[in-house]
Amino acid sequence: MKKILFSYVTPMIAAVIGGCGAATAASGAVAGEQEMSVPGFADFIAVDGATVWVTNRGRVEHWSRKGKLAAVAMDHPCGAMAIASGSLWVADCQDKTLERIDLESATRSATIATGIGSRGELNVVAGAGSIWVPSDPKGGIARVDPATNKVIATIKVAPDSHYLAFGLGALWAVSADRQLLQKIDPATNKVVKRTKLGKEPGFLAAGEGAVWVQEQGDGTVARIDPATGKVSDRVKVSETLKYGDIDVGGGKVWLRTTTGQTFVEIDPRSLAILARVGKDVGSGGLRYSPDGVWTTAHDQHTLTWWPVPTSGED
Repeated sequence: MKKILFSYVTPMIAAVIGGCGAATAASGAVAGEQEMSVPGFADFIAVDGATVWVTNRGRVEHWSRKGKLAAVAMDHPCGAMAIASGSLWVADCQDKTLERIDLESATRSATIATGIGSRGELNVVAGAGSIWVPSDPKGGIARVDPATNKVIATIKVAPDSHYLAFGLGALWAVSADRQLLQKIDPATNKVVKRTKLGKEPGFLAAGEGAVWVQEQGDGTVARIDPATGKVSDRVKVSETLKYGDIDVGGGKVWLRTTTGQTFVEIDPRSLAILARVGKDVGSGGLRYSPDGVWTTAHDQHTLTWWPVPTSGED
């Protein structure tokens, strides 16, 4: 069995789960954890170097570990954001537009009438030289050229496809209604693979060798082979994952949970849960950076930076 080392959760208790060889850490306080008060409804996160942008009620905010750096007013910023071409790209669910915000000046530089395919749970993503936005709840994803700020294509997908990720050479879209993952080739703007998923699939991430999808109704994370489109395995995390977040990086999968703890750290090869970190603080966002993991807890009005775990194998 693997010996898992933890140096950042206090108290830290390693336990073997069920016979699957997964080691977990007891949730609790973290040495070096930094929690910041963010009034309003701090939710989705985008990493900008050593700083982050966070959606809030009526605005997006730029934060560092020293405090708030800037704020940009919007009617209803919603969903996960993307950073590309020197800009923050964020959906406005009231105006049904894609907003482009200059990172240096923290000012709006463009408003693009894409349409928005959700009332709040969605991803704006960047990849293949474009920005991708779920634009139609009946089944459409807008492809935006950042050089012109114009929609250059609309991809036909299953209805309710508003969870997106870009990685491993493709755009990936989840339809919660159809319990479906769709692989989209950016060279052709067409769906080339479809994968049946479990109950109430939601947020996803592409990287660390696979596509990872929250099956929120089952409390599982599905691992999908990007070449075959087949589910290669699943890890049971909780009874439910409504409505957390997920990211990949540093050789791990990072899952924002809504019960039991703040987030979990998953080994992408063995699917062992390496650590369960923090208190049960309800729903919020999560993003990994090499400097640390960032989470929000919108009902607690907090943004938290956590030191990168040092779990590993002897």
